[in-house]
Amino acid sequence: MIRRLDTAAAGYDAALDQLTNIDEREDPAIADQVAAIIRDVRERGDTALLELTARHDRYPARDIAQLEIGASRLEAAWASLSAEQRESLQLAHDRIRQYHLRQETPDILYSDELGNRLGQRWTPIDRVGVYVPGGRAAYPSSVLMTVVPARCAGVDEVILVVPSPEGVLNPLVLGAAHLAGVERLFTIGGAQAIAALAFGTQTVPRVDKIVGPGNAWVAAAKRQVFGRVGIDSIAGPSEILVIADDSADPEWIAMDLFSQAEHDTVAQSLLLSPDSQLLDAVSRAIDRLLPQRRRKQIITESLAGRGALIKTRDLQEAAMVANRIAPEHIQLMVRDPEKWLPQIRHAGAIFLGANAGEVLGDYIAGPSHVLPTYGTARFSSPLSVYDFRKRSSVIELSARGIAALAPSAVHIATAEGLEAHAEAAAIRLRG
Repeated sequence: MIRRLDTAAAGYDAALDQLTNIDEREDPAIADQVAAIIRDVRERGDTALLELTARHDRYPARDIAQLEIGASRLEAAWASLSAEQRESLQLAHDRIRQYHLRQETPDILYSDELGNRLGQRWTPIDRVGVYVPGGRAAYPSSVLMTVVPARCAGVDEVILVVPSPEGVLNPLVLGAAHLAGVERLFTIGGAQAIAALAFGTQTVPRVDKIVGPGNAWVAAAKRQVFGRVGIDSIAGPSEILVIADDSADPEWIAMDLFSQAEHDTVAQSLLLSPDSQLLDAVSRAIDRLLPQRRRKQIITESLAGRGALIKTRDLQEAAMVANRIAPEHIQLMVRDPEKWLPQIRHAGAIFLGANAGEVLGDYIAGPSHVLPTYGTARFSSPLSVYDFRKRSSVIELSARGIAALAPSAVHIATAEGLEAHAEAAAIRLRG
């Protein structure tokens, strides 16, 4: 069911490229539909939102007020949860908050040899929109993993949107929104929700940045509104890459591969190991454990389509392959994970040792589970406090600084043909 690759075999490079390089081109049909939705919301505001929600979510609200969940209902949803659910969400919230409060962004201000003062200061984004997927599944964890870092960054206002097919909302999502301190929640989804956040309507406030994963329509909408607002990333299918030696438990590995494969039929689950016997044992564990899984059909399609057990020459080569793939999650299920940590340069999150199952990072460890996919870990990072703050440069020039620096500014501006620039510098030399 799950393919086997060997880095020493002929054709391996081409096989790996085919396995890991999914088509990232945007579907033109989806792009056109999304452009029409964005235009409609931009032109007709709340009226368009009501019609689109009735059409796509089968929720014919009478007016826009029906699509907004007030603070009292969020609080009631929190109170309706079981004690175990509230305790679990509270623990996750507190751990996420403790982790992100440590992501400091100190201001810088220094004086140079001319007495000029230079530096930078950080300020939070004013208003952020958070998209949380709904429909087939509910993700209270995504509420916490996006809203809590924004709160830690000092964002003034968080607007949450979540689709509610046929008007059904999960109380865990509402309860998590209450716990995280969401100001306003709208039951809208898809491209129309992204458009409403980007441009604003009569009721939905325009935000400065949109974060959170979604389906192909959400991803296309985020692409199209970028520039009007900031976005975090274009989320792709979930990915896990396990590097293991003969100390790892085959059943643990199989379940960790399943944990990502059950997300989606195009999710990717890979195991890299120099130990052939371990690969054989994991293959048998997959066959033995898969029939017991509730989402076995999705897991089966995912493992068959994009999964692999890869034999490497050694752990060093496994690390090299991992860097080539740059996956969302890497698990180092080896005897000495600290030894191999410096070898991993490209990953959204790195889990050290067999106990550090990726699933714990999804819910409770602390770092946000919103991570780079599509190999973008080569140049991007997990969602964090830094995504909700921006820098401003600070410049103060002394009299000595003007005397020393302005003449060169005049020369450069003149060379560029910008006469007013040159004169604006020269006038300061004349006092």
